[in-house]
Amino acid sequence: MQNPSIGLGTFRLQGQQVIDSVNNGLELGYRLIDTAQIYGNEAEVGEAIAASGISREAISITTKIWTENLSREKLIPSLRESLAKLQTKQVDLTLIHWPAPRDALQVADYIHALAEAKALGLTRQIGVSNFTITHLKAAIAAVGASEISDLQIEIHPFLQSRKIIDYARNQGIAITAYMPLAYGKVLYDPILQAIAAQHQATAAQVALAWSLQQGFTVIPSSTQRTNLKANLEATRLQLTSENIQAIAGLERGERLANPDFAPQWD
Repeated sequence: MQNPSIGLGTFRLQGQQVIDSVNNGLELGYRLIDTAQIYGNEAEVGEAIAASGISREAISITTKIWTENLSREKLIPSLRESLAKLQTKQVDLTLIHWPAPRDALQVADYIHALAEAKALGLTRQIGVSNFTITHLKAAIAAVGASEISDLQIEIHPFLQSRKIIDYARNQGIAITAYMPLAYGKVLYDPILQAIAAQHQATAAQVALAWSLQQGFTVIPSSTQRTNLKANLEATRLQLTSENIQAIAGLERGERLANPDFAPQWD
């Protein structure tokens, strides 16, 4: 199954809130759900998927291994725990969520453990998230570029992450853009608003279309059914080359996901 180009992110959504979001998303036609061990909502995501009546094969599920579970002893047991919460025998994509803080563990060690999880049938594909070029090179050296199907990183008009995107693409690795709406900041940008007016669209739809037209998968999240529906409709919006050029000028290195254990970014 090929991953849909737009999925439903669940970061920061808890309890009934995430159940409702996933329920609404699946009803509206989303078929990619993105979660993570650290989000603390895998069980609720699994509950919503199970209750949806949609066959498991029709839904693509991504989860991510948290930094505390990167050791060889912990990674596979933690993924089995995630599968139990998600009520599935296999997820479609498992990512290393962040490189080991301060590189206390070697990339080769945990990417090998993740590849082993794939060999065991616990995940259909593997990938990485929040990696720098240096970390990505180490992962490729360990298991080969063909084994790494996806790089998930923060991408939005204000952080365009071109260096790492170019490197990953040259290696044949697909890109997933998280925080594609920059926590809603795109809604207030005058250039995005002007482009939206041209297309009878919203600034959020313009930001999503910008990522989609570059071939990225996007995983915006929302608790509002109307926003979930509007985000899905961004797949039909076609920006002009002038629009794309104007958005390229919005790059300002504004990184929103930058915890104290983050790597040295490219």
